[in-house]
Amino acid sequence: MDCTKHVLIIGSGPNAVKASELETSFDAIVVINNAWRIRSDWTHLIFPYDFPEERWPQEIQSSQTVITEKEFVPIQNDYGGFIYAGATMAFTAGYWVLGAFKPSHISFIGCDMYYPKRGKTHFYGKGTADPLREDISLMSLKAKSNRFFCMAHEQACHVGNLSDGPSKLTFPRISSTISWPETPNLRKDLIFEALKREKDLGYFDISGRYWENLDKYDCKEIKKIDNIWEQVF
Repeated sequence: MDCTKHVLIIGSGPNAVKASELETSFDAIVVINNAWRIRSDWTHLIFPYDFPEERWPQEIQSSQTVITEKEFVPIQNDYGGFIYAGATMAFTAGYWVLGAFKPSHISFIGCDMYYPKRGKTHFYGKGTADPLREDISLMSLKAKSNRFFCMAHEQACHVGNLSDGPSKLTFPRISSTISWPETPNLRKDLIFEALKREKDLGYFDISGRYWENLDKYDCKEIKKIDNIWEQVF
């Protein structure tokens, strides 16, 4: 995996279909849940434990790999765990890519976590707005997005959003995979403070299933950390 420098991550947003028009200039193409339907040349399919088996691809090529919680939970734990990182598949896929590939560039498309009241919410029609569910790890998508960007930056990995519509991702917008904007100025003091508070608070569940032990966690403390992450740009 050392040669995997540029990774494309495809989600299920309405504009994810534009990924089919992108040139094959990626070292890996990671598709989330149903997004395997968009491009047949995907290399990795990642989904949670409750993704219905009837939605899995019927055929998987020898060049393709399925990634489940067995693979992504330990890696997300390496980056602080689901409560701090955000327990929705866009972020989970991002952290898995960071840990598994150590890439130089990650391009996201269809991972905007924006759900219009009219029209399609997903490229296949109407779907569940998973990132908008009431969850202690998703109280601030801005904070979780900023956090991921900072963790990637620490690894010298550029992160960009290829989507051109409304987005909850705070990553720089990119129109191609060739030209990348400069990294925004980051408040290193706030990043240090947020990470220290996370460590001191110690909210962590090695199984990844934090929702089975919710009485251990205080939403107010998590919000304090989210507030710091929101200000790092």
